[in-house]
Amino acid sequence: MSNTELHHLGVAELAAQLRAKHVSATEAAQHFLARAKAHQNLGAFVSLNEDATLAQAKAADALIAEGRGGKLAGVPIAHKDIFVTKDFPTTAASKMLEGYRSPFDATVVRKLADAGVVTLGKLNCDEFAMGGANENSAIAPVGFDSAQPVRNPWDTNRVPGGSSGGSAAAVAARLAPAVTGTDTGGSIRQPASFCGITGIKPTYGRASRYGMIAFASSLDQAGPMGRSAEDCALLLSEMCGPDLDRDSTSLDVPAEDFSATLGDSIDGLRIGIPAEFFGEGLSADVRTAVDAALKEYEKLGAKLVPVSLPRTELSVPVYYILAPAEASSNLSRFDGVKFGHRAKDYADLNDMYKKTRAEGFGDEVKRRIMIGAYVLSEGYYDAYYLQAQKIRRMIADDFQAAFKDCDVIAGAAAPTTAWAIGGKADPVSNYLADIFTLPASLAGLPGMSLPAGFGEGGMPVGLQLIGNYFSEARLLNAAHRFQQATDFHLRTPAGI
Repeated sequence: MSNTELHHLGVAELAAQLRAKHVSATEAAQHFLARAKAHQNLGAFVSLNEDATLAQAKAADALIAEGRGGKLAGVPIAHKDIFVTKDFPTTAASKMLEGYRSPFDATVVRKLADAGVVTLGKLNCDEFAMGGANENSAIAPVGFDSAQPVRNPWDTNRVPGGSSGGSAAAVAARLAPAVTGTDTGGSIRQPASFCGITGIKPTYGRASRYGMIAFASSLDQAGPMGRSAEDCALLLSEMCGPDLDRDSTSLDVPAEDFSATLGDSIDGLRIGIPAEFFGEGLSADVRTAVDAALKEYEKLGAKLVPVSLPRTELSVPVYYILAPAEASSNLSRFDGVKFGHRAKDYADLNDMYKKTRAEGFGDEVKRRIMIGAYVLSEGYYDAYYLQAQKIRRMIADDFQAAFKDCDVIAGAAAPTTAWAIGGKADPVSNYLADIFTLPASLAGLPGMSLPAGFGEGGMPVGLQLIGNYFSEARLLNAAHRFQQATDFHLRTPAGI
């Protein structure tokens, strides 16, 4: 096989080529490393370690030669820089952790390594996963001397979405067949939508959070991003599973092969259409693409059912009370004492704390820490935090009521296509762009985005599918059948 064709293969296709020994893991790794360097202008990668990558590839080749390689043996992927890794620096895209080296791998990283995947490098993201555009990174990407926003391969003047923007851009530009991301309020689904790729957030607790730098512990969840539902199913099958000794939020639910049911019929599948996902704020071009995708589902035998999620609008204020509250607690550990950045000049311990955090954290992280500290403070806890927790339960109940009438829920992943870099300078306008992804996150439900067409300026539009707890296989099956009937997931940006 010609190396020039490798980056056009998805995970399943490349894995088949590796097993058939038409290409070696070493050749594949070298090819994708070269692409990462050739497309540095996107700012997708924050670290590469060619020696470590090629050593992993060599080990994968040995496994394949012995006939012991699994489904993913030799497949090169990259990890969001929110997962700690031994062979690559882990910064969470923050000056606070610049140059930090972890003594261990995150569970998700280790499980994928055990499956034989090869790590290409670490991917850019919003600082501590806080952002919806990947404009909040404080770390210089590979090939740059200073921090840069990640650029969308479909239009390099636009954002790729966030916080997993580097992950989405890498897949869209074919710098990696698949990647890992994390989703706290939509940080897999929204960038997947903006970059025209597929991404899934599993049920909260399905994938271990051990070694995933915490933003909001009751919301953070790891998931895969790839070209297709089949690719995501292969990765998710390896990423999930109990990790009870290391992660207190891990569910004691065994891993499953999410690719086993991809060929099942979706005839009679009830797709819930919430009116709240199709009202004011949804741009006309996104609405047109989503409506066309839903009509395609009807052709495939699915039935559209009206449902209601009446507290959708409340998800934004609820999330931006609860997530900052948890962030203010989680980020208190970054004080310059044990690891990470420490201010050089200070008068006493308290002064060191203040200067270290002032220097190490970016504006958005400081903003969320301050909001979180405020809503948790005496006199405001009952008025804000406790009320938000009550509404969170109501939002989860709304979903359960809807699922009595449908099997999955569908709508746009984001109300617009990707906006121009710097186009939403107001933080609140960024927050409002998460309105369709936040409800599922607050409820802990699985959700995914798949390419559903194109909107204004030829920019990708993502269709979001939300399922009930532990229905990842159903979501992936529904997405796979749609992708068998359409080619949106196969299209690539110009010049890629």
